[in-house]
Amino acid sequence: MKVLQAPLNRDDILNLTVGEVVLVNGTVYTGRDAAHQRMATALREGRNLPFDPEGQIIYYTGPSPAPPGRAIGSAGPTTSGRMDAYAPLLIERGLKVMIGKGERNQEVKAAMRKHGAVYLAAVGGAGAYLARRITAATVIAYADLGAEAVYELEVRDFPCIVAIDAYGNDIFDRKEGQGGCHDQT
Repeated sequence: MKVLQAPLNRDDILNLTVGEVVLVNGTVYTGRDAAHQRMATALREGRNLPFDPEGQIIYYTGPSPAPPGRAIGSAGPTTSGRMDAYAPLLIERGLKVMIGKGERNQEVKAAMRKHGAVYLAAVGGAGAYLARRITAATVIAYADLGAEAVYELEVRDFPCIVAIDAYGNDIFDRKEGQGGCHDQT
């Protein structure tokens, strides 16, 4: 099992292989559909992003409010495909890791191969468990979006699986003889 801590470099990413379990530690940023749309607009207009994506990790989640004594409420992964239209822009600017659930499109995978990035899967339905791995949470941008605001999280031993590595190997592929996640046999 490997441990990842941002900021990451290309070598950190190139040493990960599909199916490998990793633990994420340190700073992770959040973003869902609405935040990604705003970040893409900012990039197209030459404005700064809420955080520098170089070597960073983004987690596709919209956490619930924090209960007493907790840094954050339930924080499970959301469907990553909804960010596929925006992900290549962030990857081109140095984003190294995306965390979510579900498959990614070919454009995202091509950007990952070209720029050395990976996609990690977190367990859907485990938002309360994953929230216990988040030690601090601060809204840093787009507070008007509520749960979809951009948060800066501090995580400790946040468990993930390498779903797509920097070489394009994809845990969701259904190639003959590989029995990907959708294999019914």
